[in-house]
Amino acid sequence: MRLIPKDEGFFDMFDALTSIMVRSAKVLDELFNEPNRLEVFAAQIKVLEHEADVITHEIMNRIDKSFVTPLDREDIHRLATRLDNVVDLMDGTARRAQMFHLNDRRPHAKELTQVLVQATESIAQAAMSLKDPHEVARIGREVKLLEEAADAIYSKAVGALFEGTPNALDVIKWKELYDNIEHAIDECEDVLNVLESVSLKNS
Repeated sequence: MRLIPKDEGFFDMFDALTSIMVRSAKVLDELFNEPNRLEVFAAQIKVLEHEADVITHEIMNRIDKSFVTPLDREDIHRLATRLDNVVDLMDGTARRAQMFHLNDRRPHAKELTQVLVQATESIAQAAMSLKDPHEVARIGREVKLLEEAADAIYSKAVGALFEGTPNALDVIKWKELYDNIEHAIDECEDVLNVLESVSLKNS
């Protein structure tokens, strides 16, 4: 019989982090749909990014204070860091949109942010299914397909920037924004890889 119970509170904290990640992706999607409200959406993402930092810090402190953790301490640290990274990347994208004084819409940006929303929702689902490695693996395959779709959109988006006689500043601005969104989607796939590894280890 276990004398010291496992600290199951980490799962609630992971759920809170994934919820913030999904909300951030949805706000970023709105930002690229309504650039005239850029400042409002960027401020919302900054608040969410701060909330994610607070939870990540709490997780790290809890690792040190818990006698028995439900997952390996290293895995908890790795998962929390990866989730926080995704939120940081979305915040970074919003800040760049502010720096560039974004005022126009691009269909490819909207397509990429919609894929990002789907990827974050899949991560949230996988985090809740952590004790079912088959389900996590299934979600992982879905996210891999999303990442491949994002790569294709990204290639078309960058190619379109150089069509005709483009404005050099527009090319620089949008190329960096596309890079950041695509990086966030790539990071989502990395999160799923961690979730799959953790799920298998603890099944």
